[in-house]
Amino acid sequence: MVEIGKYNVLKVVKDLDFGLYLDGGEDLGEILIPRRYVPVNCTVGSELEVFIYLDSEDRLIATTEMPDAIVGEFACLEAVSVGKVGAFLDWGLPKDLLVPFREQKVNIEKGRKYVVYVYLDDESGRIAASSKIEKFLDNLPPEYEEGQEVDIMITAKTDMGFKAIINGLHTGVIYANEVFRKLYKGDKFKAYIKKVRDDDKIDLMLEKPGYQKVDSIAQAILDKIKSCGGFMDVTDKSPADEISRRFGVSKKSFKKAIGSLYKQRIIAIEDEGIRLLKE
Repeated sequence: MVEIGKYNVLKVVKDLDFGLYLDGGEDLGEILIPRRYVPVNCTVGSELEVFIYLDSEDRLIATTEMPDAIVGEFACLEAVSVGKVGAFLDWGLPKDLLVPFREQKVNIEKGRKYVVYVYLDDESGRIAASSKIEKFLDNLPPEYEEGQEVDIMITAKTDMGFKAIINGLHTGVIYANEVFRKLYKGDKFKAYIKKVRDDDKIDLMLEKPGYQKVDSIAQAILDKIKSCGGFMDVTDKSPADEISRRFGVSKKSFKKAIGSLYKQRIIAIEDEGIRLLKE
């Protein structure tokens, strides 16, 4: 079944001057992919992976371009205009993504970025977005283990720290006193479950717990030393803010990591810095 707003693999059934027609099945019929999106040497009978959406005239269009988000995903997108029906966001396709006024948590302003959820409007069949992301989250009980690796996206900075979306399903928080690098709305990366509270609220941490954490930080330190030619002018006595700026971790975690590397005789800790002893 062909899904609007998602990637589909479709067969080419017609080749015309202005583009190809793809087999969209009984429900959708033939779908045009304009010539500018057609890969070289693609002919009738070939299969293409394409994204399906409606153009400005509400016609089904296929493209090999990749939008910044598909239906069912969250993304941080910039508003490029505000019209009579809502705001429009740049999501990487020629037709901008509409956020109807009824789906705006706050009034969207041109030039600012917003975290939104991309959905398919059942009535119109059009792809749209909502900045009321809370209604798309926390609808399932969180089933995470402490220390579990998850995918997160930063959604907002608060007095407590940073709010984040976890695996596209839940919300969590990273406390400010546990953040040692710059974080921005829309950033996506791996994080770890610190705790699932009795009220199902989730605390996150940026570093792996225990020895796993030391290993990952140690590897990052080794990579930095190698990139600097085998020596870095930083030690366990360096200021905490300098360590945070260079490695994005706390001084405590840094000291544990270089201690582990020192015991393994991978580095030497000298008065002026850290030196790599072996590859």
